[in-house]
Amino acid sequence: MASTIPNEKASLEPLKSLVEKELLEVNDLISKTVESSVDLIPLAARNLMSAGGKRLRPMLTLAAAKLCGYREGPRVIPLAASIEFIHAATLLHDDVIDDSALRRGIPTAKATWGNQASILVGDFLFVKAFQLMLQDGSPKILDLLASASGRIVEGEILQLTTQGDLETTQEKHLDVVIRKTSPLFEAAMGVGALVAESPPSHVEKLMSYGRFLGVCFQLVDDILDYSSLSATTGKNQGDDFRDAKVTLPVVIAYRAGTLEEKAFWTRTFVDQQQKEGDFQQALAYLHKHNALSQTLEIAQSYSVSARKCLDDFSEAPEYPVFKEILQFCLDRSL
Repeated sequence: MASTIPNEKASLEPLKSLVEKELLEVNDLISKTVESSVDLIPLAARNLMSAGGKRLRPMLTLAAAKLCGYREGPRVIPLAASIEFIHAATLLHDDVIDDSALRRGIPTAKATWGNQASILVGDFLFVKAFQLMLQDGSPKILDLLASASGRIVEGEILQLTTQGDLETTQEKHLDVVIRKTSPLFEAAMGVGALVAESPPSHVEKLMSYGRFLGVCFQLVDDILDYSSLSATTGKNQGDDFRDAKVTLPVVIAYRAGTLEEKAFWTRTFVDQQQKEGDFQQALAYLHKHNALSQTLEIAQSYSVSARKCLDDFSEAPEYPVFKEILQFCLDRSL
């Protein structure tokens, strides 16, 4: 199933093909579940959930279940949908926190209907996610997803407390990523394994795969904000810079910079006094200190760790798909 053409970029097509039938059912359930007599709720939810998202997390749940031997059954569909609802809810809240006007080039719910509506629709999606979990009835799955949701919120709060802190260390920044981005990747894999009633050791290894994948995915996202490839991946180049988000490339460049360079980062990130040409200057400093390539190397190290978690599944027909997912995350930066 993995790409066999030399030098061809990896893609999500093998993953999509693997779960195509089930994903249609997930999308249908999502559409039905966001129905409400309050017109704004389905309108705002669909505005976000139809904005070009990859559905990567629910696809991971569906594929992980198959990797563990789950072939047919009704349980995995609502649980995969609940994963997507949690993800969508966090995006709605993120857009308020970050004051984002666009997501993948489309006006956000926050920009269209305001902060209050965006937060409340996000809360509605959280409720729907937990209703789907409760219908499944598995205490282990409910505990896993509730724990993941709590860790995501902790990560958001930790990010707020470190926002604009150019003195933050690489370790502290990675801690934010592990808390904020990784939990839902980890839970998506864990839910798939639990649905298939896999042994605890397999559940743990697939959750570790998800955790490392989440870090890799986020670090490459941080690279893409300073890349000309942003437009082709659904990101808007320079958004993180304009929003003064201290991501790993900035942490690396700041710590290696001269006093003059540190003054630049302080003005643009801490004082938030940005002017024309600052983004190009930021790019020059990032390239001077190889901050983007260093970030990619760190992402690659997490990808290697994730691949090792798959060793027990090397004989499964779905194994190549999970290797391709890792390569896809890295290839987005090329």
